Amino acid sequence: MKKIFVLDTNVLLHDPNAIFAFEENEVVIPAIVLEEIDSKKRNADELGRNARGVSRLLDGLRATGHLHDGVKLENGGTVKVELNHRSFAKVQEMFGDISNDNRILAVALNYHLEEQERGSFRTVVLVSKDVLVRIKADVLGLTAEDYLSDRAAGPNEQYVGHSTLKVHPSVIDEFYSYRTLPIKPLGLSYTLYPHEFVILKDEMGSGKSALLKVSEDSLQLMPLFLSNEPVWGISARNAQQRMALELLLNDDIPLVTITGKAGTGKTLLALAAGLLKVEDEHKYKKLLIARPVVPMGKDIGYLPGEKEEKLRPWMQPIYDNLEYLFDTKKSGDIDKILMGLGSIQVEALTYIRGRSIPGQFIIVDEAQNLTRHEVKTIVSRVGEGSKIILLGDPEQIDHPYLDSASNGLTYLVERFKQQGISGHITLEKGERSKLAQVAADLL
Repeated sequence: MKKIFVLDTNVLLHDPNAIFAFEENEVVIPAIVLEEIDSKKRNADELGRNARGVSRLLDGLRATGHLHDGVKLENGGTVKVELNHRSFAKVQEMFGDISNDNRILAVALNYHLEEQERGSFRTVVLVSKDVLVRIKADVLGLTAEDYLSDRAAGPNEQYVGHSTLKVHPSVIDEFYSYRTLPIKPLGLSYTLYPHEFVILKDEMGSGKSALLKVSEDSLQLMPLFLSNEPVWGISARNAQQRMALELLLNDDIPLVTITGKAGTGKTLLALAAGLLKVEDEHKYKKLLIARPVVPMGKDIGYLPGEKEEKLRPWMQPIYDNLEYLFDTKKSGDIDKILMGLGSIQVEALTYIRGRSIPGQFIIVDEAQNLTRHEVKTIVSRVGEGSKIILLGDPEQIDHPYLDSASNGLTYLVERFKQQGISGHITLEKGERSKLAQVAADLL
């Protein structure tokens, strides 16, 4: 049985193509949603871009019919701008205020009551990314859902980049003898992806084990090409950190993604690898470090000074790690070092969009706050001979319309996990301090 999906404004501002995600069902856009979209279309940010995208999309659909009557979509569904189900009386009994959210709820409720009067079995579903709107809908007896079509994977399905495999001890012996191990004879019930790491453990219970990685063609298990030597004074403290350094220092992997909780060493490892490649090996011309300007908590507003002074509070976590790596003693020393080197550039992400960046080692920190479009824009800027690393914790998102499954970093990991030009690892063990690890686990 077909359904009626009533869309909240935030769904369209999050994904302008959302109207095509509901198959052969009827999609309803309340008139107040158009007003809210119109108020955002002049914004210079992601919301403004999406508002303009929705406007162009709906304008294109007008060529095939009247939107207030309903227009057929290529997927068999229909989209309709609703003008006739605006009675606010029922919702006002519950919530009183005539807010935009309550107007959208009123449209969904009036549709629901109309379907009941007709004796129709069509379910009316309100789709919103606003939790409180979904709660209000539940109070009114409406079915309400989050917009899930853009989710790359659920929390328990996300690719972590490593797995543990229990095998007969003879298999481990075979690997150490031949330094390679074909994957097919192992008879695995799941897929191993290029550059995924595998820990072999003895199923008989002995301490025999081996750390391997999947070849680019996913046919062989190979040894790690790096020894566990310090990188700019930083040594891997656990197996996952060693895996991360393996990906970071491999020049044949131009895209690396690293996720993990706070304190697992994502930024420090990436910076150490970048310094080695740029300053010692001269593999890349420049080390470019960027992060999105998204505040945690209330924004501090406008800042005085030139661009560098304005950006300093946002970029301070990067400078903290650089001070540790360069072992500076006084405040301000790191600025003198960076000015003297000239090959290390710290930027807000705003300033690398639209550029072509060849021959550079690029680190994008806090990438969990990026949308899918922003990630596409950034990764597609990478020029010939560059390597880009995206770091972040999908559980610590400050963007209002993103979550652990729909953010750009998670989306990138899932879309690239089968590609031989990329590698991913999830860091699990905190190494900042015992307090930081307990806080990350408990809070």
